[in-house]
Amino acid sequence: MPQSGSQRFFHLHLVSDATGETLNTVAKAAAAQYADFRPIAHIYALVRTPSQLNRALREIEAQPGIVLFTLINPDIRKHLEQQCEAMGVPCLSILDPIISILSEYLNATSRPQVGGQHALNSDYFRRIDALNFTMAHDDGQNLDDIGKSDVILLGVSRTSKTPTSIYLAQRGIRTANIPIVPAIPVPRQLFEVEGPLVVGLIASAERIAQIRRHRLLSLKESRSTDYVDPRLITDELLAMKTLCSKNDWPMIDVTRRSVEETAATILNMLSDSKRIDAQ
Repeated sequence: MPQSGSQRFFHLHLVSDATGETLNTVAKAAAAQYADFRPIAHIYALVRTPSQLNRALREIEAQPGIVLFTLINPDIRKHLEQQCEAMGVPCLSILDPIISILSEYLNATSRPQVGGQHALNSDYFRRIDALNFTMAHDDGQNLDDIGKSDVILLGVSRTSKTPTSIYLAQRGIRTANIPIVPAIPVPRQLFEVEGPLVVGLIASAERIAQIRRHRLLSLKESRSTDYVDPRLITDELLAMKTLCSKNDWPMIDVTRRSVEETAATILNMLSDSKRIDAQ
């Protein structure tokens, strides 16, 4: 097993007859549990013919490692399993345990469909609509109809408003985000909405200053500016917290949170608010 410094590497082969999105997500989540090891992922998407599978098998043989797959065609699947056994590499269908539990619980037989989770159904179009809405309402744009949002995110600069908005949109949540900027009044439209969940994103002043400095460096901007002054950032955050407290808007500290964790917290808040409205 290759090693670099204190971290060891291993090859992870992901074979799918669809886009591979499901495989990739599960593999990342599982590999994250082993911080001392880093996977080198080899992704083989849209594997639906023997020749496509053979190409993947040649790479697996050249760089042996764990093989995870989602394949519907029984002949393709059997060939992969047989070849992996011959090479002595572990091979697992990640959906088999879940399908088995569902089959037993539902007392029904599964009807596999290649790429079925990506079918053009109402949920798919809802996610596309949410993404279009979110992009049109990024960074304080088109405020006149933010009442159509499911969620409105507020925050000072560099609190991950846009990436969190896009992540939520991919889950079908229409999300607008509004920057809270010193000396610029908070848009009046924000105080007129009734339906959307309004959430404030905050972080430590040190963390925001660090991100802002990196942002300026990426823009090749080296001049001194108040934008990265931790004391002034603290004032921005205090104004942000005061705004949210006065309006009873929940806040999330994103200092040590990933975008995915922040979005998951917002989804929980949204679910809770819908339950309260239904009572």
